[in-house]
Amino acid sequence: MEIHHKTITVSLEDLDELNHVNNVRYVYWVNEIAKEHWHLKTDEALRERYFWVMISHTITYKSSAILNDIILVKTFVIQSEGVTSTRVVEMYNKETDKLLARSETTWCFMDGKTKRPTRIPEFIISLFA
Repeated sequence: MEIHHKTITVSLEDLDELNHVNNVRYVYWVNEIAKEHWHLKTDEALRERYFWVMISHTITYKSSAILNDIILVKTFVIQSEGVTSTRVVEMYNKETDKLLARSETTWCFMDGKTKRPTRIPEFIISLFA
């Protein structure tokens, strides 16, 4: 399984009125790391030919993060079949290794020309296996 990861340091802009990371920010980070992983594994020509759209998204919040916490964000694909792929994103407090949030998102693979769902080619699946 291909795991992509990065760290994020919590800033003031990430906080809500309770001085915890806003739930909307976690959703933003889920989308950003998925996009980053796609860009890392593909070239511009492939990204012009294909793109992804979100079909469903669930996120479970386990613990809060606060200003200056360093968050380790990990993502990996757990299933790809037909036109859909399911990606997991996990976020941990890097210092304590405590799970902060876990999401599962189902993405639909799209043809850039027709703007219609298209079967995920095996070579794309293998990029994230």
